[in-house]
Amino acid sequence: MLDFSHHFPITLAAKWQHEVEEYLPPELHSWLYDAQSLTARLKAHCKEFKVVVIGQEQQLCIEQDACDHIPVGEPVIVREVLLYCDDVPQVFARSLMPLATLTGDEAFLSDLGTKPLGQVIFNSPFLKRGDFSVAKFDAQSSVAALANALTLPASDVLWGRRSIFFLHDKPLAVAEVFLPHAFAYQTEGGTA
Repeated sequence: MLDFSHHFPITLAAKWQHEVEEYLPPELHSWLYDAQSLTARLKAHCKEFKVVVIGQEQQLCIEQDACDHIPVGEPVIVREVLLYCDDVPQVFARSLMPLATLTGDEAFLSDLGTKPLGQVIFNSPFLKRGDFSVAKFDAQSSVAALANALTLPASDVLWGRRSIFFLHDKPLAVAEVFLPHAFAYQTEGGTA
């Protein structure tokens, strides 16, 4: 297994927007705006699913990660992972968990290891999800550099989504970027 810890944190400098003005192929649109668990959807498309942790650390929320419920300077735990299906990296995910969120029933979220965050939070009866924001990442972005380090084919544009989840009304942010071989870019016939 490759060690990506020297890439951490990758961060996601992007212009997140609720509405995308350009055309999105139907398959990509369905992956970007699917309100169900991405983990569950990926697992349904493969035989072997795994999470590889790139890194996790406590830091202050930076400007490019800030959102309505997690302001700049808020102490957070940042967790970056790769989601694999059948040994193919599908998704880069970056989670921000405010320390204030990691209390009570949610304290264990700071120690997930290779357990998928989505699998855990979607099992909670106290989960609410905010609206999606979507962004595209060009070939010079940090996530494109990660895809290159993974020896994935170059791509002019990678698409990602971000949403705020609330567990017991406590926020956490999750951003997910679909890597070049992701199912999100494949047509129904299975080709990109």
